[in-house]
Amino acid sequence: MKIRAVSALTAAGLALATAGCGRGAGDRLAPEPGSGDQVTIRMMHLWPESGALGQHRIVNKIIEEYEAEHPNVVVKQEVLDNEQYKAKLRVLSAVNELPDVGLTWAAGALQPFVAGGLFTPLDDLLQGELKDSFVAGTTEAYAVDDKTYALPLEFNIAPIFYNKELFRKFQLDVPKTYDELRDVIGTLAAGGVAPIALGNQDRWTGSMWYMYMADRIAGAETLAEAIGGKRSFADPGLVQAGRSVQDLVDAGAFNPDFNGLSNDEAKAMFLSGKAAMYMVGAWELPNFTTNQDIPQRFRDNVGFFKFPTVEEGKGDIDGWVGGPGVGLFVAENSEVKAEAKSFVEYFVKRWGERSVTDAGVIPATKVDTAAVKLPQLYVDLLNEMNKATSITLFADVQLKPGAAETHLNQIQALFGKAVTPEGFAAAHDKVIKAGQ
Repeated sequence: MKIRAVSALTAAGLALATAGCGRGAGDRLAPEPGSGDQVTIRMMHLWPESGALGQHRIVNKIIEEYEAEHPNVVVKQEVLDNEQYKAKLRVLSAVNELPDVGLTWAAGALQPFVAGGLFTPLDDLLQGELKDSFVAGTTEAYAVDDKTYALPLEFNIAPIFYNKELFRKFQLDVPKTYDELRDVIGTLAAGGVAPIALGNQDRWTGSMWYMYMADRIAGAETLAEAIGGKRSFADPGLVQAGRSVQDLVDAGAFNPDFNGLSNDEAKAMFLSGKAAMYMVGAWELPNFTTNQDIPQRFRDNVGFFKFPTVEEGKGDIDGWVGGPGVGLFVAENSEVKAEAKSFVEYFVKRWGERSVTDAGVIPATKVDTAAVKLPQLYVDLLNEMNKATSITLFADVQLKPGAAETHLNQIQALFGKAVTPEGFAAAHDKVIKAGQ
């Protein structure tokens, strides 16, 4: 497997396929050693039952098992959806009232929390039961100044999922080039079906489309250098990527009011058969494989394909946008820090064991998938990961918070045609140069 490193992620580890807020007055804090007093660990996560059933059930099962093995420990959960979680994490960090255990993202998204002294290093856990457990390159994405501040749970890439039944109805083949994708979009739109489900109110959803266009036209290295401030976003290939995004908008590629819909609303369109395609990370695999609340007929008819190549573009069809998913942190000011770290160690180990079989999630820990029976969609995606020539970490994760916010706002403006591709590029260069 030939891998090109193009971001904070070391992509050499893709061989895995084969091998609430502040405390209440009544909460008990850390006990004296041997006292047997009850300990309350507060955990906040983003897997609600309504939107991430597989992950939700795994979390509850792990907590149930941990509490059974540690009778003096109670784990209290606060569960929010993705966007609510991000917002509350910002609020809690501002007043240094983070939960004892929570989820964070890697690279640039992690740095402000580390700079503020909010997360505690977890390197000692990497020398214990979890030693050599992680796919290469995953923990490194959570390191700052040679210290690891979170332990990753997932590894994600973003394919385009599609409804095979709708493709058969309109006699469509999976597109391998951008021109073929445009033809597929035209046929579906003419047939009264939304070609692509997009909820760009959340903005990161549109970012993936721009990043793939930039990767296929300008190449992975050019895109990574621009995000890293080593190259201008005014590069002709990157500007052309912006034009191509607006070309998709003009072609009616996305559902109406895409900038006003959330990702959950767009996902619902795809799950109900009202849209033929949907780009999202592999964290949604459970809804396409193991989630019994989704009709079997629909799950049997979900496929995926790689983002198509662009004529004369520098990108490779085996280049992906993705990287490590969320990771568990322990708050530096936690009054039950030792117990929280013990819980995180237990959780990561059990998550790696359960997430594959119980939810169909690709974990950040190594798993011998040959030893378990897996859905074919899961196996096929893992096989494609093993052929990856590059993986570019999501832009809003790579960038520092100020630049990430500018990027996401500009993505929404680009899709809404409120900014030109040239203006989009200039806004990125300005904020990245400012070091925000």
